[in-house]
Amino acid sequence: MESEDEFDMHDANDDDNDEDFYSGGDDDAAASMDSDDAGVADYEFIDNDSDDSNDAASHRYQQNYTVLTEADIRQHQEEDITKISTVLSISKAAASILLRYYNWSVSKVHDEWFADEEKVRKTVGLPEKPVIEYRSAKELNCGICFDTYPCKEMHAAACGHPFCYSCWAGYIGTAINDGPGCLMLRCPDPSCGAVVFQDMINALASNEDREKYSRYFIRSYVEDNRKTKWCPAPGCDYAIDFIVGSGSYDVTCRCSYSFCWNCTEEAHRPVDCGTVAKWILKNSAESENMNWILANSKPCPKCKRPIEKNQGCMHITCTPPCKFEFCWLCLGAWSEHGERTGGFYACNRYETAKQEGVYDEAEKRREMAKNSLERYTHYYERWATNQSSRQKALADLQQMQTVHLEKLSDIQCQPESQLKFITEAWLQIVECRRVLKWTYAYGYYLPEHEHAKRQFFEYLQGEAESGLERLHQCAEKELQVYLNEEDPPKDFNEFRTKLAGLTSVTRNYFENLVRALENGLSDVDSIGASSKTANSKSLGGASSKGRGGRGKATTSRSSSSNRNIDDLVHWSCEHCTFANVRSATVCQMCQQRR
Repeated sequence: MESEDEFDMHDANDDDNDEDFYSGGDDDAAASMDSDDAGVADYEFIDNDSDDSNDAASHRYQQNYTVLTEADIRQHQEEDITKISTVLSISKAAASILLRYYNWSVSKVHDEWFADEEKVRKTVGLPEKPVIEYRSAKELNCGICFDTYPCKEMHAAACGHPFCYSCWAGYIGTAINDGPGCLMLRCPDPSCGAVVFQDMINALASNEDREKYSRYFIRSYVEDNRKTKWCPAPGCDYAIDFIVGSGSYDVTCRCSYSFCWNCTEEAHRPVDCGTVAKWILKNSAESENMNWILANSKPCPKCKRPIEKNQGCMHITCTPPCKFEFCWLCLGAWSEHGERTGGFYACNRYETAKQEGVYDEAEKRREMAKNSLERYTHYYERWATNQSSRQKALADLQQMQTVHLEKLSDIQCQPESQLKFITEAWLQIVECRRVLKWTYAYGYYLPEHEHAKRQFFEYLQGEAESGLERLHQCAEKELQVYLNEEDPPKDFNEFRTKLAGLTSVTRNYFENLVRALENGLSDVDSIGASSKTANSKSLGGASSKGRGGRGKATTSRSSSSNRNIDDLVHWSCEHCTFANVRSATVCQMCQQRR
C-alpha cells in the first residue's frame, strides 16, 4: 500500500486518462462485453447517466436529524408537556414529572397510564388526594425541626406533609447541589413517596438553585431521551434530534463538527462503531508498548529489565545497580566469551544453539511481535497522516472563507455568492480526507486470509487517493494563479467548470467507495480478486499512477482490449475529464460541447 503522498498531482486534462478516475457514464455496454471475463457481478452503484440520478442526489442530501438550540429544546419540552397534560387531564407540573420518569417518551406515558393509572401514580409519586389534611388547624409542627409555625408559613407537597419554609429551602437546596436527581425529588417524610413539583421548587429555592434546576431540567430532555444527544464538540451547546433507524448515523452540528450519533465518536464511515472502538483502544492501549518492548529489546539475564540495543558490539552491561555483563545474542555471561566464541560482533554459541533449536520459540515470538508492530505502524502512520492533512485542509478552508474569497471577488469582479464552488471543493476535500483516514482502520482489521478482498480494497483505496490528489491540486495550487492581482488569467470560468466537475465526480466516487466498504466488498469472489476493470468502472474507476507515471504493482491496469471497449462507449470531456456516453454531444457535467 502506498501512502497518499506517493501519488502524482496529475492535471485533470491529461491526455492519458483512458481509464480516468472520473468515469460515471452508462457502462451497460462495457459491462455486457466484459461479462465473459468478470468472475463476479459488478457493483450496482449510482450511474450518473441514469434516470434516477436526480433522485439519488436528492436522497443524498436528505437529513435524518435536526440540530436543536436551547430555545428549540424548551419548545419541544413544552409541546410534549402540553400533549400529556391535555390527553391525561392532569396539571403541567404532573405531566412533566411523568415525562421525566419515562425518559420523555410521550407514547410510553400514554401506554403505561392507560394500562394502569393507579400503578403509575404510585410508582411515580402522584397521589390523587393529600394523605394529610389540616384545614381547621391554625398552627402546625414542622416534621424536620419540630418547631410550631402558623399554617401560612408551612408548605407541603401533593401528599400534604407540612414543613416550614427554612427546612424546605435547605432540603431543596441540598438536593439541587447533589445533582440531577433533584428532578425527581420526593417528600422529606421518610414514609412518603410523593414528588415535589417544579412550581414549588421555584417558589422556595434561591435564585442560584433555580438556575441550576432549570439547567438540569433542560439537560434531562436530551440526556434521558433515546433519540436526542448533545454534540460532543468542546464548548458546543447544540443537541441533535435523530430519526432512529433511518440509515447513516453521521451527523453534522451547526458548529461544523461531524460525529457518529450512535457512538458519539467523530464521523467514521465506512468503518462501523465496533471497529472504531477497537482501533481507538489499540491506539491508546499498553499492548502496543509491550509489543515494541518484545520486538526491540531483550531482558537482562540477571535482573530481567528490558534492554534496547541500537548500536555497538555484543558486549552489554546492564545499568546500575545490576551491572551484569552479558552477550546480546546468547544472553550468556560475558566472562565466558572471547575470541573462541566469535569475538565482539558474533557469537558461535548463539549460532550453534539456534541451529539446535534452543532459541526457536523466543525468536519466533520476537519475530511475530516485530511483524505485528510493523503492520500496525504502517496503518497507524497513514491514519494519522490523513488526520493531519484533514486538519490542514480545515485551516485552508477557514483562510479561504475569511481572506481569499473576498480578494478573489475583487480581482474577478464577481460576488462571493458566485464563488461558492471553491468552498464546496474544500469541504469535499475535508470530507474525503476523513473517509481516507478511516479506510486505514478498515484495512487493518480486514482478515489476512481474504486475499481477494484485501487486493481489491487496496486497489480502490489507491484510486481514491489518486482522485483526491487531483481535486486537492486544483483547489490548492491552480487557484493561486487567480489570486495574483497584477496579472490574473482570463480563463476563470474554465477553472470554475473544471473545479466544480472535479468536486462532483470525486464526491460520487467516495460515496460509492463508502457504500462498497460498508457492504463488506460483498461482490468480491472468495477464489480470486474480482474483475478490477468492471468493478472500478462501476465505482468510477481511476488511473492512479505513482511517481514518474509508473503504475502500482497492486493496482494493475486494464488490458488494451478493455481500453478499446471504453473508447467505444465513452468520450472524455477536455474541460472537466468527465466520461460521457458516446452518443452525447454535450458534456453532462460542465455542459461544454464535444
